[in-house]
Formats: sequence, structure tokens, C-alpha cells
Amino acid sequence: MPADGMSTMSRTGLADITQQAEARVIVIGNEKGGAGKSTVSIHLSVALLCIGKKVGVIDLDVRQRSLTRYLENRTRWMQNTSAKLTMPEIVRVDASQERDLDKAEAEESERFLASLARLKRECDFIIIDAPGGDTFLSRLAHMYADTLITPLNDSFVDFDLLGDVNPQTLEVLRPSFYSEMVWTCRKKKAQTSRRPIDWVVMRNRMSPLAARNKERVGGALENLSKRIGFRLAPGLSERVIYRELFPAGLTLLDLSETSSNVAFTMSHKAARQELRDLVIVLQLPELAGVEITF
Repeated sequence: MPADGMSTMSRTGLADITQQAEARVIVIGNEKGGAGKSTVSIHLSVALLCIGKKVGVIDLDVRQRSLTRYLENRTRWMQNTSAKLTMPEIVRVDASQERDLDKAEAEESERFLASLARLKRECDFIIIDAPGGDTFLSRLAHMYADTLITPLNDSFVDFDLLGDVNPQTLEVLRPSFYSEMVWTCRKKKAQTSRRPIDWVVMRNRMSPLAARNKERVGGALENLSKRIGFRLAPGLSERVIYRELFPAGLTLLDLSETSSNVAFTMSHKAARQELRDLVIVLQLPELAGVEITF
């Protein structure tokens, strides 16, 4: 296997697929679990559907399959309630069972590229939910991203995903392995397709309180963003509603004051505004001039 962890098939596939002028690929990537990747994936998917875009999703989390289960719950909700909800097209890419590493990676590359090519012909946006760990499929997905969104819990416990900083001065000491992997993918894509990867880090589960730790995390992220080249975006606050909606497969955008079985509160309105702000901050070129009505 090449030193950067990419097979020959993935290299040639990148050139073939990126020559097509179709869907924007948005990868939700983070090598730590519990940062809200699947919540961001489903809400962003439904937001784009509400705007009138065709959306496909690829679930690469071969162990948890949270996004797949979310959409299964959504389908079941529609069957049980006769509700009409927007649905993205979902493709599940399974890990290879081959014992030989080269054969396994070639098989996974073939599955991923075939799924990506199919969705690119049919969709305006493709959202890829990457696994919470360093896998071949995750690295492959990152290399194909047009936009990379990294949800990050707003604490120094998870900050270490991106880099190491001096706790007193907040000076960046070194980038993390994940940051280095993203850097490698960005270089490779720029060389192959001359298209950049726009990297956006979301400060997820932020406390509404103006705590000192919150300010320090913000300062450290600002310093790190200048060092390794990502944009900062407001994320989704910690809210019980996200956990409550999962069993039904619903999102905040499915709720209304009159037509849902979930009590619609001011907190839900605020959460919906957070999602709207995220879509705006992403600055997706395909949404230029499009009115965001939710």
C-alpha cells in the first residue's frame, strides 16, 4: 500500500469522478465518536431537501450505522403514521471481508466509487457520514470531499482531535494525526482535480453560558484554524430534542406548531435557527441566491 494509505484504484478513480460536473460531496468527518456526526448528517440532508435539492447519503460507519438506522426509523414513522416526509437516497458501503489488505482496499474502493458515481448522476448533493475512527474508507471519503465538516464537542477533551496547544498561552504546538490526514487529502485532491476541499469545523454542543473554558476553547480554535486552514462555524447546541427525535427518524424541520406529535417550543425554534445559520455559513456555491425558508 502507498505510504499515504491510498490505493492505485482510488487515485485513478478520483481523476475519473471529479471530471464529472455534478453533485457537491459533503463529508461529515471526525475520528472521535459522540460528536454528533449522524445528527448533523440527517439534519443537513433534510435541510437541503427542504430547499428543493436532490440529496444522496452514504453511510460509511460500518459498525454503528447510526445514519442508516435513523433513516430506517424515518421510513417506519411514515409507514405507521401515513406522514409524507422528504427522504434522501441512501447507499450503504460495507467493509470488505478480505483478509489480504490490498484486496480488501481494492474491493472497498470499487464499492465506494461505484456508489459515489451513481449518486453523482442523480443528486445535487451527496452527504457522507464517515466513521468515528481511522479507516481506509474514511480516508478515501475525505479525499473526495468538496466540503468537509468536522463536528467538535466544545471542550479541550475533544480539541486534541485537531491539534495540541499550550494550555497557558493557547499556542499551537503541533497538528493531530487527523489534521495531517486531512492535509494529505487536500493536497492530493488539489493535484488531481485542481478543486479545493473547504474544511469547516463546527463547535458542537456549545453551552449557552459564557464560561471561561468556552472562551479558551474558542481562542485555541482560532489559533489552530490559522495554522492548519479550516473555517469555524457555529454548531448545534446540546438539546434533548435530538435524542428524542431519533427513534421516530424525525428532524427539527419535520416539526411544526400544528402538524407534529411533538410539542413545538421556543427551544425548537432556536435550534432550527442554528441549523439555518449552519447552512448559511457553509457558503455552498450551489445555494448562491437560493432563499432558505426554514
